[in-house]
Amino acid sequence: MKETIVTIPINDLFAPKDGCPLCRMERMLEEQYCEFITGDAMMEPSVRIETNKKGFCHRHFSRMTQVGQKLPNALILESHLQEIIEKHVPQKSGKPDKKQLEALKDMLGSCYVCDRVDRDMHLLMATVFAEWTKGGEFRQTFRDQPFICLDHYRLMMAAAMAKGGVPSKQLADFHADVLALTGKYLESLKSDIDHFVTMFDYRSKGQEWGTSVDAIERSIEFLTKEKPEA
Repeated sequence: MKETIVTIPINDLFAPKDGCPLCRMERMLEEQYCEFITGDAMMEPSVRIETNKKGFCHRHFSRMTQVGQKLPNALILESHLQEIIEKHVPQKSGKPDKKQLEALKDMLGSCYVCDRVDRDMHLLMATVFAEWTKGGEFRQTFRDQPFICLDHYRLMMAAAMAKGGVPSKQLADFHADVLALTGKYLESLKSDIDHFVTMFDYRSKGQEWGTSVDAIERSIEFLTKEKPEA
């Protein structure tokens, strides 16, 4: 497809034929935001207000400590912990405040990076939908992907069906393309796992493992979006 400032990242993300393209998209955004948070944005008041309020999930806290220096992480934690002291944990004992506990629950379940990644994933998927709808080279590039993982199948189809997604007259064809990547790969994983299990039967002695040899690792990646550690 013709490259523009909007389509360049989509071209780059779909160029490799290695795993799920939306996993690559998500990892790219996560990396950008973790570097952004511990870099230039650290002293940006509007960003700090949001990070103090929302905090970060364990995954992104961990990544921030890997990509950022100790001082930026400490400064982020300093103001976030102060926010918790002031708004979520009572300084005096007494009857518990239900609303305060609910607010604490919401804060513990929130993450600044997760929210930004989710927003940008939908923006990038809108470009994917627009380019797929045009047909041509990108549609074939989309079809040539190895697979779309289970979680991103759900995410992509929900976005495709929503307002601003794939036009209704093309939705069935789009679903067919996505299902070919997710459904067929799912069936191939099940077949490989079945074969893997049978290889432990004495009657399979001498048979070839074939593509089942790494079926466990590929199944975990498909189901969780993460490659298992070696």
